[in-house]
Amino acid sequence: MDPQVFVRLSIGSLGLRIPGSALNAAKSGIQAFASSCLCEIRLRGFPVQTTSVPLVSSPEASPDSHNIASSFYLQESDLKALLAPGCFYTSHACLEIAVFTGRKGVHCGVGVKRQLLGTFKLEVGPEWGERKPLILYNGWIGIGKNKQESGKPGAELHLRVKLDPDPRYVFQFEDVTTSSPQIVQLQGTIKQPIFSCKFSRDRIPQTDPLSTYWANSTDNSEQETERRERKGWKVKIHDLSGSAVAAAFITTPFVPSTGCDWVAKSNPGAWLIARPDACIPESWQPWGKLEAWRERGVRDSICCRFHLLSEGQEAGELLMSEIFINADKGGEFFIDTDRQVRTASTPIPSPKSSGDYSALGPVVGGFVMSCRVQGEGKSSKPLVQLAMRHITCVEDAAIFMALAAAVDLSIEACRPFHRKFRRGSRHSF
Repeated sequence: MDPQVFVRLSIGSLGLRIPGSALNAAKSGIQAFASSCLCEIRLRGFPVQTTSVPLVSSPEASPDSHNIASSFYLQESDLKALLAPGCFYTSHACLEIAVFTGRKGVHCGVGVKRQLLGTFKLEVGPEWGERKPLILYNGWIGIGKNKQESGKPGAELHLRVKLDPDPRYVFQFEDVTTSSPQIVQLQGTIKQPIFSCKFSRDRIPQTDPLSTYWANSTDNSEQETERRERKGWKVKIHDLSGSAVAAAFITTPFVPSTGCDWVAKSNPGAWLIARPDACIPESWQPWGKLEAWRERGVRDSICCRFHLLSEGQEAGELLMSEIFINADKGGEFFIDTDRQVRTASTPIPSPKSSGDYSALGPVVGGFVMSCRVQGEGKSSKPLVQLAMRHITCVEDAAIFMALAAAVDLSIEACRPFHRKFRRGSRHSF
């Protein structure tokens, strides 16, 4: 499998300090100042990212160099666009970090207006496309002048801006998941078949090794059951030889919660993501658990929460991702420690089919996988991206394909029960 070029631009080690004179000038509002410093990180062609900036009180102190506040992932086409001249024949694009105090809004009935402290700019250069690790900036820099005392230094920003090659494998389901499609790897205009996907909605026999995870049922009418619960869905991922290398099974039925007709957070449906057991033929070893439910609002969302299972014991669950996907328009499910709040940096365990749960090495933040799906009732052909550093064999990629299929099917599994499937929709049975 050949990866596609991706570059990770990370901005971290953020800190803000105010020289003595400026600090005295701001003394009356220092507490509000310290708790409400934030920055907007802008890069042409990408959504603006906002993050807080901690205040550094000691002149000798420096922020943690391993702390990542924001990341951008650039494809080859993104790099070309950034290096191209902008409007009015301006120079190349810039990474721009604007630091503010205060927040927009109202506090205690009084309007609050944020104040710009200063801006850091770093021009995109040819070195961005060299595909090798590179520190673009590391240290303190003045970003503004002291308005109280002309000529005196103002706020100083500490940051670390780094480029790292982060190649990815890109896969596409060639049809809707319920049609048991082929899965191809994308490399430019080339499509290379890698897996096939087999969907079914039969109940798992009691002889199945995963029967202990399965919710038993004595219903005789499948049609009547479908009106009250969605269960028995399963997906198996096969390699080119026809061998099953990963699977996803509904283990907790998707049922309407008490007093409503949708799957609520209080009683989510759940999938078991599994891989073949290397020691026992025709058996499966649990790898992860995906829970899903519907959040009601002006725009309904489907929440997908993924836990990694340690040694197949649910007591060893590790939360890896909790993502809200627009129920109507669809969206992106991802595992990315840069984009999600984590209490501590955690190694990402390997999805090896050999049964080895050793980590691929400590990863201090970073992209693992993403899966883009359509909204309910729409023809969805999931697009999956995987970080190359987490994939050591074809079986590693297969387990993420099973997870992607489960995410895609969860969009319809969480559909309100009074609605009928649209004719010709991706999940009409």
